[in-house]
Amino acid sequence: MLGNLFDKLKTGLVKTKNNFTEKVSEVLNLAVKIDDELYEELEEILITADIGVETSLEIMDKLKEKVQENKVKDPKEVYTCLKEVLTEMLDDGTADVKIDNKPKVLLVIGVNGVGKTTSIGKMSYKYKKDGLKVIMAAADTFRAAAIDQLEIWSNRAGVDIIKHQEGADPGSVVFDAIQAAKARKSDLLICDTAGRLHNKKNLMNELEKINRIIDREYGDAHKETLLVLDGTTGQNALQQAKQFKEVCPIDGIILTKLDGTAKGGVVIGIKNQLNIPVKLIGVGEGIEDLQEFNSKDFVEALF
Repeated sequence: MLGNLFDKLKTGLVKTKNNFTEKVSEVLNLAVKIDDELYEELEEILITADIGVETSLEIMDKLKEKVQENKVKDPKEVYTCLKEVLTEMLDDGTADVKIDNKPKVLLVIGVNGVGKTTSIGKMSYKYKKDGLKVIMAAADTFRAAAIDQLEIWSNRAGVDIIKHQEGADPGSVVFDAIQAAKARKSDLLICDTAGRLHNKKNLMNELEKINRIIDREYGDAHKETLLVLDGTTGQNALQQAKQFKEVCPIDGIILTKLDGTAKGGVVIGIKNQLNIPVKLIGVGEGIEDLQEFNSKDFVEALF
């Protein structure tokens, strides 16, 4: 099973690999010596892989240190050093969504179109398969399609859904979902919320209200807020994360559509610049293609 997951990750990251590690490999294989020119070429590759300028510069500083530390003279060996630097930057041991504290509430935020509803569906399926009792709350009530879409996923995943009519108060949906979660002794409640970032004030008020209801009605539940970002948007995803971080605290990120992009390097930029762990990644269309993020596996698959 683990092999199968790693193969999916490797296949999912093929475009990023072609855009990033293969170019690095090419440059290092052609290099005669380790000098400023070589470092400049590597830096350019990092920036074009959507890692971001700030993070790329930091990676280069750490790479130079490591090359010196290990007394590396052969350019080809710089490859291993880079791999180590990236693994260290990504690894902070908090990557997965732990459901060992039950009951748990996951509040899922993100702008429309990033794959929020799909991610909730895949998460519900994943945790139900792990033996947990899951309930979904359709609290993105401003987009009619969001409720219908979530209902389709609830059927697919075989989990209960609590929903109201389009335009209903999201807070009341969450209130009803909490009562259902208590009555049915559920382990995990996953709430879909509206993602209107252009209207920050409204979004802030709405999320504050939902959080108040959870704290008041479900005080013993462990709450986590997950932000869904679309991997294909590269640096734009990083900007979105920065904006959402201003609106509410974020415990982790779900990065979707990594299989469709050469911009998978954004994972490194997000982790480094915002210090928010990437917890789940989408590497395909299938219901089982949402994986827990593992920094070592991610770097292995890239290299």
